[in-house]
Amino acid sequence: MKSTGLIWIGFALCLALVVGAMAWLTATTMRLGKAEAAARTEAALEENVRLALWRMDSALAPVLAQESAQPILSYRTFVSTQGSVIPSPLLAAPSPLVTVHFQVSADGKWSSPEIPGTREFALAVPDFLSQQRVDEVAKWMEQLRHDVSPGDLFARLPEPAALPDTVATESMLAQDAASSRGGMGGGAEGGRSAPMSRGGMEFRQRGAIVSNTETLTRSQVATQNRAMASFVGPQIQPSDLAGVPMTAFWIDGQLLLARRVLVDGSDCIQGAVVDWPETDSWLLGLVADLLPEARLQPASDSSSPRESRRLAAIPVCLEPGCPSLETTPAPAPIRVSLAAAWLGAALAMVAVAILLRGVLQLSERRATFVSAVTHELRTPLTTFRMYTEMLTEGMVTGEDKRQEYLETLGREASRLTHLVENVLAYARLERNCSHRQMESLALAEMLDGMVGRLSTYAEQAGLELLVEIDDGIADTWVLAHPSSVEQILVNLIDNAGKYAAKGADRRIHLTARRDGRRMELVLRDHGPGIRPEQARQIFRPFSKSASEAAHSAPGVGLGLALSRRLARSMQGELSLDSAVTDGACFSLSLRVVNREASGTR
Repeated sequence: MKSTGLIWIGFALCLALVVGAMAWLTATTMRLGKAEAAARTEAALEENVRLALWRMDSALAPVLAQESAQPILSYRTFVSTQGSVIPSPLLAAPSPLVTVHFQVSADGKWSSPEIPGTREFALAVPDFLSQQRVDEVAKWMEQLRHDVSPGDLFARLPEPAALPDTVATESMLAQDAASSRGGMGGGAEGGRSAPMSRGGMEFRQRGAIVSNTETLTRSQVATQNRAMASFVGPQIQPSDLAGVPMTAFWIDGQLLLARRVLVDGSDCIQGAVVDWPETDSWLLGLVADLLPEARLQPASDSSSPRESRRLAAIPVCLEPGCPSLETTPAPAPIRVSLAAAWLGAALAMVAVAILLRGVLQLSERRATFVSAVTHELRTPLTTFRMYTEMLTEGMVTGEDKRQEYLETLGREASRLTHLVENVLAYARLERNCSHRQMESLALAEMLDGMVGRLSTYAEQAGLELLVEIDDGIADTWVLAHPSSVEQILVNLIDNAGKYAAKGADRRIHLTARRDGRRMELVLRDHGPGIRPEQARQIFRPFSKSASEAAHSAPGVGLGLALSRRLARSMQGELSLDSAVTDGACFSLSLRVVNREASGTR
């Protein structure tokens, strides 16, 4: 018992080690799986952000180029020519994303091409402007004067360079456009380029696309304006027909596009107020399929936003609005693999536990068997030794006494023979080495051949065997092996002799009854019977320990187990009739066969 407990403790420690290792492996695998899934999600998110930025910058580039390409003189309501006036292009085709165009001089004077002067009002309204539009622009200008200081505007923009008398060439326009995207490049000290991330390279590439679009648009407008330069007359300089790049920035919560130019030799700022709610809705609609929860946030110069999330056209950062990646579960294949691993480990541990339990039970049964057999052999061997010494040395003088000693030796020899035969028969059945062929024969014929020996065995056990077979079933043919049937009945009689021989009624009854396709041989004694708690283990082999054998009837607890195995080898069954309380009653069930189909099997 102590060694068995130590074995189970060792098994429990190994089991805990295996479970701990599996738990650590599971936790590590799940963590790595989540990290891998999060990395894939992050990569997919960054790719969607990249595509969204390209899509929005590509859409904003023509809008920004259109504003930058507007000639300086377009910020006048009308331009006087030789004998006629030309309305500003800002009146004919205003941008849907611009709230108002404005011009502010160095002395703080605000104006807008959409607010005509007193002399121009009759020409502008209603042919080029509606009264409602004029009123709306006036309100916007009033709000702009209140929110934005001209000094802040002049401080944010570089001083205008003197433009040549002729319209700028495409190369100059390209330089202007590149300078207007200031901050997209930036070199390192000593003339070396600072290392850039992928986001920084993407930002520069998108900025180059915006600049190229702007340059191309301004170049096209400049080409058109070359023809106008000779038409408008000497009072307008060709430089007034050129466009100047716009710079986008936030001021007092408003997004402005502005440039610093010379108008009639005076330093002025021209620009437009972007309708940010409309622009925001338009841009997010462009990328709704990529980032349905995205938001656009203003990016100030001091905030140093990530270039990988910033638009190149305007100072705005894209917030993807993706759910937290920490809640990303491990991929399904990993969870399935871990579940299969846990299932396999659990099955393996259960199998090892069952195998270990079986081995320990087998070891205990063998130890019990050896102990019981040793006890069973000690008594007859002691009797053999003592009686043979007494007979050999002539200590027994009386003939009757000698005969009694010889009969005792004979009974002990039969007892040992019966024990050995049972052990050998059980061993053959365990190894499936029993090749007994069954026969089909009449019940009466089978019993007639063994009743005499059974009666003699019962007499030796101190019992009287009564065979009670009805004539109606005596001729019933059964499938059995006679020697196995006899060995079963001998074991039952032997058990009855051990427990019922000292009772008042020493009779044992052998009867037969038919139950459908079964013939039952019933052997009953009148002894103390079998208690219910004992009935559960009487058919287990070697169920009797050495201590039980020492305080009970002789035997090793093998007879009933062997008898049941023999019955089942004949396609029958041996069972205890628990309904009988005044004694023990066992029933041997055999198959009934037709006489025409009889024969050896």
